[in-house]
Amino acid sequence: MKIAIASDIYYPMTNGVAVFAHNLAGGLAQRGHQVLVICPSFTGKKHVEVDPDTGVKTAYLTSVRFPFYPDQIKKVEDRKEFLGVELPRLIYKNGIWAAPYPYPEIKKILNEFQPDVIHLQTAETIAIAIRSYAKHYSVPMVATGHAYPDNVTGQFKFLKSVKKPLDTVVKNYMNSFLKHSEYATMPTEMAINDLIPKDRKKFKVPVEALSNGVDLTAFHPGKCPKEILEKYQIEPKRRRMIYVGRVDPEKSISIVVQAFAQVLKKLPDVEFLIVGDGTDRENLEDLVRALKITDNVRFLGRVLPPDLQELYKTGLFFATASETETQGIVLIEAAATGLPLIAVDEGAVRELCQHDRNGILCQPKDIDGIATAIEKLFEDEKLRSRYSAGSLEVAALHDLNRTLSRFEAIYEEAIALKRAEN
Repeated sequence: MKIAIASDIYYPMTNGVAVFAHNLAGGLAQRGHQVLVICPSFTGKKHVEVDPDTGVKTAYLTSVRFPFYPDQIKKVEDRKEFLGVELPRLIYKNGIWAAPYPYPEIKKILNEFQPDVIHLQTAETIAIAIRSYAKHYSVPMVATGHAYPDNVTGQFKFLKSVKKPLDTVVKNYMNSFLKHSEYATMPTEMAINDLIPKDRKKFKVPVEALSNGVDLTAFHPGKCPKEILEKYQIEPKRRRMIYVGRVDPEKSISIVVQAFAQVLKKLPDVEFLIVGDGTDRENLEDLVRALKITDNVRFLGRVLPPDLQELYKTGLFFATASETETQGIVLIEAAATGLPLIAVDEGAVRELCQHDRNGILCQPKDIDGIATAIEKLFEDEKLRSRYSAGSLEVAALHDLNRTLSRFEAIYEEAIALKRAEN
């Protein structure tokens, strides 16, 4: 098949959508399909690249910086000071890239490629153009929903007073891309139940829960290589827990930090390793200083594979308090590495962190409960071993190969549905 994958967010950005779209494109190409990716340029100028390893062709569209959110590629710059006072952050020098008027370029690219099917990943400007193109040229479209409204509205504190009605508007907007496709997917059944109308007949298109998946040959248990430990100055014998992912407000890392600070009163030598970057990093660093736990919390910043896969192995377990996951690729990666999980029972996390099977599921924002879970996993080696085995069992259900096979079948079904419609 000739498959076009369109996304306003793409690798080397570091979030679940970018990682999934990149894995999907490479995996499909390795199965013999012709794959075209359409995404914003990270230089501003349109150009085309072909991956020499997979053969994936990526069309980067003319783009501009959107300064109100970081690009998730370069390190978030430090806050500026004026007369010794830190100024509130209003804009980011390395803002996220966006394609302001992508339709003409998309039309030319897709007319040349002649896709059998288009797989849409996002709901921004590229998505709007793709939906128009698919409708005009009668091209089958599959759409995957990756986000909760809070992933958008939670970034801007000034929207707090209107957040609830705004979340409803954003949810309806996101769903509009799913309902205008031939076939829609979301990573988990819980995400579908949260975001799709209960009466599926009103939605009019098939909606299926399909895991984002991870490459289980890349994420697996083992010891972290000595060179990685030395590169990131990690003490091999120190007991630590780990978080990997975006360091943004909706990830609620501050809740985990506060819980960890409580644990340090009983276990003063343990460590919390935070791998990732984002808009909340400086706030978290301020919090760590205020709690006087700087010797026990380390921020490694953004780390990419293959180093990232090895860094998971430095933790005894993985901890998050995020309430906005439609699935959570990092949770699958951690489970595939054999790590027990600590998470909160919100969003779709429960499908990956299964209470007392492979981890401990706490209540959202329950600092005391999370602290108890952290202390328990640091202290109980037998429990960690049991949860580790459970994590490997859970991760086995999320093999990327299963996801690729199912999407191949979904593309065929979408093509058949479009033919029947015409």
